[in-house]
Amino acid sequence: MTWGRRDVMMGAGAMALAAAVPAGAQGTAFVSKRPPRSQRKFVSTAVEAEIRRVKAKIADPELAWLFENCYPNTLDTTVQTGVVDGKPDTFVITGDIDAMWLRDSSAQLQTYVHLAPKDAALRRVFQGALQRQARCILVDPYANAFMKDTSAKSNLGARDDLTEMKPGVAERKWEIDSLCYPMRLAHAYWMATRDKTPFDDYWARGMMQAVATLKEQQRLDGPAAYHFQRNNPSPTETLMFGGFGAPTRKVGLIHSGFRPSDDACVFPFLIPSNLFAVSALDMLATVLREARGDTAGAAQAETLAASVRDALDKHGKMSDGQGGEVWAFEVNGFGDAIFMDDANVPSLSALPLLGAADRNDPLYRRTAALAWSPRNPYYFEGTAAKGIGGPHIGMDMIWPMSIITRAFNSDSDDEIRECLRWLKTTHGGTGFMHESFHKDDPTKFTRSWFAWVNGLFGDLILDLERRKPALLAARY
Repeated sequence: MTWGRRDVMMGAGAMALAAAVPAGAQGTAFVSKRPPRSQRKFVSTAVEAEIRRVKAKIADPELAWLFENCYPNTLDTTVQTGVVDGKPDTFVITGDIDAMWLRDSSAQLQTYVHLAPKDAALRRVFQGALQRQARCILVDPYANAFMKDTSAKSNLGARDDLTEMKPGVAERKWEIDSLCYPMRLAHAYWMATRDKTPFDDYWARGMMQAVATLKEQQRLDGPAAYHFQRNNPSPTETLMFGGFGAPTRKVGLIHSGFRPSDDACVFPFLIPSNLFAVSALDMLATVLREARGDTAGAAQAETLAASVRDALDKHGKMSDGQGGEVWAFEVNGFGDAIFMDDANVPSLSALPLLGAADRNDPLYRRTAALAWSPRNPYYFEGTAAKGIGGPHIGMDMIWPMSIITRAFNSDSDDEIRECLRWLKTTHGGTGFMHESFHKDDPTKFTRSWFAWVNGLFGDLILDLERRKPALLAARY
């Protein structure tokens, strides 16, 4: 059976949003494409104030319009709040797919975390999301996506996958970053608020299950229990050798069945995700120690992080073919390595966004430069833009996410201006970011309703307002 995110992008939700494409979007009047206030899923006074504050500083009317549409998209359209066992509960869908990905939900909310201290209702959204993520992990730490009803069967084609599909699981593709993103979100919330409310025993159980799962997938004591196969002709949708993946030499790196794109790994040691695991485990240790006084749990997280860091240093790099060294994309521990990059985060290009690399580190700079070059088979240059895509959608399809992360990690005004121009001119008249667009024709795009990239674009504008406000005072 063929199924994936690409197959549901034209679902009812996406089509409803696509119907909102503004007439004459290239004209001088840009009408907000947000839902009417009464139809928004959640309204935060702090977020609304932030939109007004930042939008007033953006001189380019189309860029300002894009920010107003994109930044609140997660709260406007994807959050579902409630109460479970007397505690806040927040379920966050990706947009056009009615399921909650641990990765996407964390990234979608991350952009608002700095405003949580100003808004008690927004804090409850975060408290509920952190609790929900722990609940999901306790249902199945190997799953990447979940149903709102933890007793329900998947509403996606994944229910036919050859793996242990449990109630409440929407899809069971094992991806390292699925467990790392909730750790990062917890750390961001703790550092912003110092609110101990969500970090109770239940949350801690979920996090320690996540640590145990990452350690298990080092596979130092055997193959571990997880396996996955899908009846699909595309090799990106299934794992070889009975669902356990390609062979590896056990060197201390963590195995990942799939990439953040939900595409199967070629070699199971996915280096961007292992680097993210190191930073996320250290972040989790901080929360465990400071919010809970759990020195033993913190030590477990830090010990695992240290072992993966050591393995990365020994096995995660490769030659750049020019006399230098770069991070590999995937390795197998036998000395074999793949160099490429994929727009989905964690990617090699986006490591600093996750605290997984210093953007001024020469090793990172060489790696990112190589990823944004023809050396990367998924780097595309067209008449509309330049950028990185990946196997998930196919050749010649640039992901705005790659352009956004390039701007985030750049100190060059000219480079950032170029990225802003590309983002402004490739939304296809919709007023929102997309999963991908054709390098020569941005009206050919995938996913009209993709909240993660909308929030990431909003976060970029906030970042530029803080560190390069003059760029927002220009027109593009």
